[in-house]
Amino acid sequence: MSAHLTQEQDQWEDGVRVLWAPWRMRYIEAEKPSGCIFCPATDETALRSALILEVTPHSHVMLNKYPYNNGHLLIAPRRHTAVLADLPEGEFIDLMALLRRAVAVLETALHPQGINVGLNLGTCAGAGVTDHLHWHVVPRWTGDTNFMPVVSAVRVLPQHLLESYDRLRPYFTPSPDPVGKGSTQR
Repeated sequence: MSAHLTQEQDQWEDGVRVLWAPWRMRYIEAEKPSGCIFCPATDETALRSALILEVTPHSHVMLNKYPYNNGHLLIAPRRHTAVLADLPEGEFIDLMALLRRAVAVLETALHPQGINVGLNLGTCAGAGVTDHLHWHVVPRWTGDTNFMPVVSAVRVLPQHLLESYDRLRPYFTPSPDPVGKGSTQR
């Protein structure tokens, strides 16, 4: 293989084709907001702007601002921790109940053909936010991965993020801040 490749050439490493995802650089290089994205105020007026669909006593569910697919949810404990074992049993149970509910909501509201659920612990495991546990819940449809991002640096999402929010929000029970004043239980 030539050491001088053009962008148009196929690129292979150890018999595996390398596909580029240049749209991710915008996220990687963007200035990161101060504070934790999973520790926002949870008063009713801030929910939509923070893309928070539901708040429980110990966890919350929100839309991913950089979704892999429409309806890509993030489930996080309200306690700011990167260590799974740091969650007391009651908080873990609340979190898992919300995760189960989020999957059911996606199945009901969006009718996906499958769902990916994942937890990335640490940077090398793929975590973009390493200091606050969070699960990804990604609805999937046959054919939802296609050539557009590879050949055109374009991701096709058939629904705007706020339209997704408005479509999913009625399926989640609006709940007032059960702890008070947006506490993140640090």
